[in-house]
Amino acid sequence: MLNKVPEVTIYFWIIKILCTTVGETAADFLDTNLNLGLTNTTYVMGGLLVITLLFQFGSKRYVPGIYWLAVVLISVVGTLITDNLTDNFEVSLETTTIVFGVALAVTFAAWYASERTLSIHTITTIRREAFYWLAILFTFALGTAAGDLVAEGLDLGYWVSALMFGALIGIIAGARFGLKMNAVLTFWVAYILTRPLGASIGDYLSQSRDDGGLGLGTIATSALFLITILSFVVYLSVTRRDEVAPVAVAGGRWGR
Repeated sequence: MLNKVPEVTIYFWIIKILCTTVGETAADFLDTNLNLGLTNTTYVMGGLLVITLLFQFGSKRYVPGIYWLAVVLISVVGTLITDNLTDNFEVSLETTTIVFGVALAVTFAAWYASERTLSIHTITTIRREAFYWLAILFTFALGTAAGDLVAEGLDLGYWVSALMFGALIGIIAGARFGLKMNAVLTFWVAYILTRPLGASIGDYLSQSRDDGGLGLGTIATSALFLITILSFVVYLSVTRRDEVAPVAVAGGRWGR
């Protein structure tokens, strides 16, 4: 197979943050506005994710539409897993943060022990792809738990939280390109941090003004970001600007 994931470009990070924002607002919309509840919403979105991943695994190359649909759905499911644990089973955010942190670490350890690499530029086998998507799921769940823990513990508000997580990502980027820190490590740290960043942006846009947001609502916010994601995916499908070359060349980009 050719590499099954996109090149890490500016488009990658923009769409990733947009998907993360949709993960937060769409979960709230389905749970609250449609009155599905957390459990039923999890079943519905989990089923859609499984179907999408079947198409993703069945493909022999990176297909922008399938890949990014999977990311959108896994962002919703990752959010719902954490919300179910904290709301339905009353598991503390401290505990869920630790549990998902350990689960992600174990996934990385097993991935590296099996494949001797955590690079996203070598997702060319079914086993590597399975490790990749499992890691993605845990990054969303961990990002949700850690982001909520910080937001509730520090009571910063949505906009300040977004600025804080954005600054942390900026520091990681500076460490990668300025200090030449390990590309794979900095990629995955930044990937985790985009979850609370996107969630803070989504909450700021969708929540009421009384709660510190702009009051756009979950429907308008979700629709706005989904349309933007679709526009980027169509553009990348046509231009193929984020496809990884069949033979990866070592360099300074993230994720190598």
